Amino acid sequence: MLSKDLPDIESILALNPRVKHHAQIISTASKKKEKKHWKRNPERNCDSCVKLENNFDDIKHTTLSERGALREALRCLKCADAPCQKSCPTNLDIKSFITSISNKNYYGAARAILSDNPLGLTCGMVCPTSELCVGGCNLYASEEGPINIGGLQQFAIEVFSKMGIPQIRNPELPPFNELPESYHTPIALIGCGPASISCASFLARLGYDNITIFEKQKYTGGLSTSEIP
Repeated sequence: MLSKDLPDIESILALNPRVKHHAQIISTASKKKEKKHWKRNPERNCDSCVKLENNFDDIKHTTLSERGALREALRCLKCADAPCQKSCPTNLDIKSFITSISNKNYYGAARAILSDNPLGLTCGMVCPTSELCVGGCNLYASEEGPINIGGLQQFAIEVFSKMGIPQIRNPELPPFNELPESYHTPIALIGCGPASISCASFLARLGYDNITIFEKQKYTGGLSTSEIP
């Protein structure tokens, strides 16, 4: 007997993760409101009574090995509503990249991460995940705790960096000589911090080829380099 698709199969398939080609614009106020709605651990602010002394929620004692990353990825519930994603300021498709890791598709995981966040490795290493994505994880109250999203993100990008895959121009873009003149107009970005680096990356993906970032310091990275987040 042949199996039959469910009546709402199209809506179910629509839940499958897809790599986005462009960044989404979501206001900070909207993202903070959404994060607060899905947060499953106490809020950390001056108005709360949460003691931060001896609180090491965001400390990763070790980087994940491949075995550890696979085990952690397989724990993920792949939630349809994905509260972790709703709590992420970059709106990273967390479910998609964790699914790729669980299938040993590390290139696909890195692609999903970098398509939304060009600074995926930095965020994987220093992002305060317990206040953001991990704070909304549905496994937060479980015995093994929430998914180590930052560790998985760092693992995927580090594995990808060792693949030696060269960066290429988006083949869907028209040739340089066919782009409108506006695509060759000089664009200046002030300060070589995460915002400018991300902005330059997305502009380049769209085809703009004359982008300059100005930085007064002798190093790049902004606050992510000069201070501990």
